Amino acid sequence: MPAPAAGDAPLTRAAPHTPLAPRALVTETVLVLGVSLGASVLWSVLSILRKITAEAPLASQTTSMNTSVTPDRPWLDLAHQLVGIGLALVPVLLALHLLARDGGPLGPARLMGLDLRRPGRDLLGGVVLAAVIGIPGLVLYLGARAAGLNTTVSAANLTDVWWAVPVLVLAAAQNAVLEEVLMIGYLFRRWTQAGWGTWTIIVTSALIRGGYHLYQGFGGFVGNVAMGLLLGWVYTRTRRVLPLVIAHTLLDVVAFVGYTVLAGRVDWL
Repeated sequence: MPAPAAGDAPLTRAAPHTPLAPRALVTETVLVLGVSLGASVLWSVLSILRKITAEAPLASQTTSMNTSVTPDRPWLDLAHQLVGIGLALVPVLLALHLLARDGGPLGPARLMGLDLRRPGRDLLGGVVLAAVIGIPGLVLYLGARAAGLNTTVSAANLTDVWWAVPVLVLAAAQNAVLEEVLMIGYLFRRWTQAGWGTWTIIVTSALIRGGYHLYQGFGGFVGNVAMGLLLGWVYTRTRRVLPLVIAHTLLDVVAFVGYTVLAGRVDWL
């Protein structure tokens, strides 16, 4: 085996990490959003434009979520649902991979508070946040729909199969992890490194969050902007993403499973 040439770095020594310039950091976040929730903003804008330019008024239209793909073949439908949930989490892995380049003694998940160091406090904080967001959110949704500013959101439309509720719970958790890790844990760190101010980060993230919910109507946009402002502010105080993930999961579980149970039994859904 030939000896290394003079000046060659040992193969076992990692090259030192060079911090990215602010412009490169922002470019990275744009690209990550472009393959995830940022792309959803564009589709959401097109969706609301299609709905408000239709002949039927917005309030008489229905937005269907969690729909069956092959209702006549439940086994294939289950595969579709699980693959969709799994692929939706790939941008989360991408964001954590990019943050891992920063190095340091803490991994990216622990750095943003996505760990189990404080399970009791995180669970309690998530439950409180879910209550603070959920009750006013329901009132806002019903008010916006009554005012003709929102569609009727049909939150769960799977066929009557044994796996419907577990899949809806998984979908709720997937939404929570995707949105809170990307919109809070990842973006807040990268934009802070780029030199952005705290409230610029909070407001920008909240507006993007509202943007990819615009397909539901203007009530969905306003409600999610408000949710983003609250969660962003909480994160700047605690530096813990896990309570936000718990809160978001609880909200979506109640929405998805609650709709499955109550649809057709109450007239206000």
